[in-house]
Amino acid sequence: MKKILILSANPVNTSKLRLDEEVREIQSALERSRHREEFELIPRLAVRIDDLRRALLDHSPQVVHFSGHGDETDGIALEDNSGHAQLVSTESLSNLFKLFKDTVECVLLNACYSETQAEAIYQHINCVIGMKRAITDIAAIHFSKAFYDTLGAGRSYEEAFDFGCNNIDLNSIPESLTPKSRIRNKSKTLFSNKEQKLDMTGNRNIHIGSGNYNERIEGDYIQGNYYAASKQQNLAEAAAEIQKLLEQLDQSYSTDTTLGKMQVAAETIKAIENNPIRAERITSALKAGGVQALAQLLNHPAASFVIGALEDWQKTKSS
Repeated sequence: MKKILILSANPVNTSKLRLDEEVREIQSALERSRHREEFELIPRLAVRIDDLRRALLDHSPQVVHFSGHGDETDGIALEDNSGHAQLVSTESLSNLFKLFKDTVECVLLNACYSETQAEAIYQHINCVIGMKRAITDIAAIHFSKAFYDTLGAGRSYEEAFDFGCNNIDLNSIPESLTPKSRIRNKSKTLFSNKEQKLDMTGNRNIHIGSGNYNERIEGDYIQGNYYAASKQQNLAEAAAEIQKLLEQLDQSYSTDTTLGKMQVAAETIKAIENNPIRAERITSALKAGGVQALAQLLNHPAASFVIGALEDWQKTKSS
């Protein structure tokens, strides 16, 4: 499982960026990919200094993606408590990633003039991508779309970078030379054989909680059998219950924006907490099958946000 932490910040005293659209495109790229079960997308908006550290500690991501504003000499812009820009220096950012060098595989700084920060982080992280100069919103979004399309296909970080630059070109945007990468182990594929657990006959095993799942892929059709069937049944029922909640919330909240998806996620948790029987049922199912197994059963634009909220809810209940 590759965890992708999306950090975005658009302070009120900076120019408006289309960060919602970028997150949506990344989510769409991963959801449609054939390796979608191998990824967990964790979006965090309006990021402050403490949020950055806590998100890295809480989730131990393999990929860290920052979207926002950058300055060649002063660093990247996060938000302070009032929503205004708070710059994070190149040195302090590099030192932070030094503390996560054993878990983070790739850092993508999708922000103007972030090549300097990328170079500094490269001392500790094997794959780092930054922007040599200012980059337009549309170019940044097209780069991200192709980058995550390629990761979703199981290709390497180097190939993902190349496809990202090519997609800027394909869309007739004269900024394909703006992204710059520094990558070690360039020939390394994204997933090891152990992680994929995929054999030459098309069989693969996925561990879900305390049960196992075995599936055979025949063309576009997937046949599968769950062991620990009763636990999986409980998980399926919990997923159906959450799916129903999401469909009800669709009538009150738009899921066209990241804010709307976050509101749906918050209301979903509230609806679970306000019904003790439902809360106990879903808690038991999650303990048996795991949050990520549940994620595979949900079909909704806000699914990844709900999964993130459920993870935080579980931590709160266990603490």
